[in-house]
Amino acid sequence: RRDARLLVLGSLPGKKSLLEQQYYAHPQNGFWPIMREIFGVDGTYEERCEQLVERRIALWDVLAASVRPGSMDADIRLNTVIANDFDRFFEQHPGIVLIGFNGKKAEQLFHRLVPASITGTARTVGLPSTSPAFASMSFDAKLSTWRTGLALLQRGE
Repeated sequence: RRDARLLVLGSLPGKKSLLEQQYYAHPQNGFWPIMREIFGVDGTYEERCEQLVERRIALWDVLAASVRPGSMDADIRLNTVIANDFDRFFEQHPGIVLIGFNGKKAEQLFHRLVPASITGTARTVGLPSTSPAFASMSFDAKLSTWRTGLALLQRGE
């Protein structure tokens, strides 16, 4: 919705997400369990998405398109990346106060491709990837970092 306050950005959907046409569709991805723990989001995919909308949370990807064999961010071919239209997004969502990056690659791509001037006064926070490929950090550690990173939004600032 236009009144979104938090924008969570991934890099590019993985194979399972593309196949299912759902954000974070891989069954071992920690995104939806983290959203359940922090925001109480639960139910079917459609219900979870609606609950995020009600909580003024937007989901999107930094990239509109890219060549990437497989689902690993490391395999994104940088010479093929096309960013989503963030000029238009921030114009249509002026209430965004926080941009959370789901993983380092999303954060790196955003800062490389999107001029800082278009985000207005929104703060940014890098968050650990919820991907099962990022197994060096436990779910509890990811949850704690996400909770701390999104505390600004939780306080209503």
